[in-house]
Amino acid sequence: MHAELFLQDLAVVMLVAGLVTILFHHFKQPVVLGYIIAGVIIGPHTPPFPLVHDEETIKTLSELGVILLMFSLGLEFSLRKLKQVGSTAFVVAFLEIILMFWVGYEIGCLFRWSLMDSVFLGAMISISSTTIIVKALAELGKAKEGFAQLIFGILIIEDILAIAMIALLSGIAMTGGLQMADVGVTLGKLSIFLVVAMVAGLLAVPRLLGYVARFKSNEMLLVTVLGLCFGFSLLALKLGYSVALGAFIIGAVIAESREIHRIENLIEPVRDMFSAIFFVAIGLLIDPKVLVTYWLPIAVISIAVVVGKVVACCFGSFVSGNDSRTSLRVGMGLAQIGEFSFIIASLGLSLNVTSKFLYPIAVAVSVITTLLTPYLIKSADGMANRFDRLAPRSLVNALTLYTNWVGQLGQRHPSMATKLIRRWSSQMALNAALIAAVFIAVAYVGQHPPEWVGKLGLGKEWPKSLLWLVSVILSLPMFIATSKKLQALGLLIAETRVTESAAGDRTTAIRAVVAQIIPIVGTVILGLYVIMLSSALLPTFKVFLVLLFLVGLISLLLRRSFIRVYAKAQFALQETLSKPPASRLEHAPTALPSILREADLESVTLAAGSVLSGKLIRELQLRTQTGATIVIIERITGNIINPGPDEELRAGDHILLLGTRMQLDTAMTELSK
Repeated sequence: MHAELFLQDLAVVMLVAGLVTILFHHFKQPVVLGYIIAGVIIGPHTPPFPLVHDEETIKTLSELGVILLMFSLGLEFSLRKLKQVGSTAFVVAFLEIILMFWVGYEIGCLFRWSLMDSVFLGAMISISSTTIIVKALAELGKAKEGFAQLIFGILIIEDILAIAMIALLSGIAMTGGLQMADVGVTLGKLSIFLVVAMVAGLLAVPRLLGYVARFKSNEMLLVTVLGLCFGFSLLALKLGYSVALGAFIIGAVIAESREIHRIENLIEPVRDMFSAIFFVAIGLLIDPKVLVTYWLPIAVISIAVVVGKVVACCFGSFVSGNDSRTSLRVGMGLAQIGEFSFIIASLGLSLNVTSKFLYPIAVAVSVITTLLTPYLIKSADGMANRFDRLAPRSLVNALTLYTNWVGQLGQRHPSMATKLIRRWSSQMALNAALIAAVFIAVAYVGQHPPEWVGKLGLGKEWPKSLLWLVSVILSLPMFIATSKKLQALGLLIAETRVTESAAGDRTTAIRAVVAQIIPIVGTVILGLYVIMLSSALLPTFKVFLVLLFLVGLISLLLRRSFIRVYAKAQFALQETLSKPPASRLEHAPTALPSILREADLESVTLAAGSVLSGKLIRELQLRTQTGATIVIIERITGNIINPGPDEELRAGDHILLLGTRMQLDTAMTELSK
């Protein structure tokens, strides 16, 4: 009987959704609205009688729709796109979210709603709808224009910030408040989770999908992709995050695979089916009586969304250096809310912290603003023309002057040294996040040990000591890589920032001090960081000293192995990010990747009695044979930057090499003779 009712409900949902969708498509309205109205038609609040009997089953299916919808948004996300849009998209998204969150909170307070209702309302109206905007721009034929590309970048940043917002709202809902320390811890954990998930995913997932794709079976590829989607969503749920977060992250990882075009084609019909059920389920929750009762808040919030987003996005876009026309088109294109608002509203309901009327209000505001979106985008050019005609000429000239000034600032290219410092700093930050992830994961295992561990009768100290040792050994590749980066950073800063004009005769001495202080201080900070992370696993002092000796011995004996493991992982990550997916090859730049993306640094000391001592650089033919280049020779008498071919090598020279990982390994073998 249950199976029959379920089949009947599913048939009703899909049939009514299909009919309403055809009608909406005929009148060139967003299809999403058709799904929501279909839910209202068949819902329990619409007379004469409800057409759906098992609403819980439909809601369960709609949760699959949330997962697949967020997964699809992740597939549209790209690390390359995020890099291209730069700071402009971040400035616009950040200003928009801050302003709209405040506006929503104040509106909630104005209507004397509860604190949680006001907070969740602010969150709901702060995020625009990626799905609706992308569809609207595509239907209007404006998806390829410059302002549309900026909008897509802003939507990417909004999606990331929305994920962080969902995590923070969950914390607020469970504790009733959130201190700054809690915000820092929440964002820190979320950042570590995102970094580790991205890095591990980019190393493993594209290669797995590449292997599965070799079999030329769409079925195998689809099942594998769905398995990754639901599996990672479950992992995120187990770690205390939402399934939406897990689905979005794994979608973003899969977006970097070369099979993305094929995957998008396979996942599209599955996504469309379950996302249709998701939006229909939203319509099922709408009570027309509630909408009539709360017509004033709906009208006020709708006006606030349109006006607030146009102003915030237009201002943020202009401040970032875009002209008034582009800024206005960006603001008009982002003036609505959508799927993230539904997810945030459903989060409040599932946690029992918001009133039931808030969900249908959010849906009603989304419907109204979605209906206005195409007309706002169409009218942007006309409004820009009227502004140019009616605004005082002095104001127009001042705005143009500001735009040109900001554009000139953006054309200033940083030096090679500055680029290297930024690159190494980001790599060290990534290493720190990975080290934190290792200790957090191992500490979790220590707090939830398997049952068989307790049966061994080892007590508490030995398992803790063993876990600490395992954590440190697993972190050694990142620790060693960071120490090497600190050495190179110290040498680079000493050579480029300590100038002879400022230091005079003491230039050599000051450079030597700076080159040594930076790696020493950095290593001490890194050591304290590791001790702080391992506070839950630290053994007694005597055992700690013994384990520390073992770690030192292991790092000394296996140092090169750890370096090779790290280098291979780094190369694999760069290879994944440097190869554009097959579906995006037509948009890929024809220029070769920047040398900074591929190059790395390695230092080696010329041993006493080396057969290379006394030879000229030209005699080594190092660049011809290995491809690596000697960029700095550090000596007691002074450092030599970019030495010429006639420079003689001496025993004790500290040589800094530039090249790819493979080139550096070969060159170090040659210089170690």
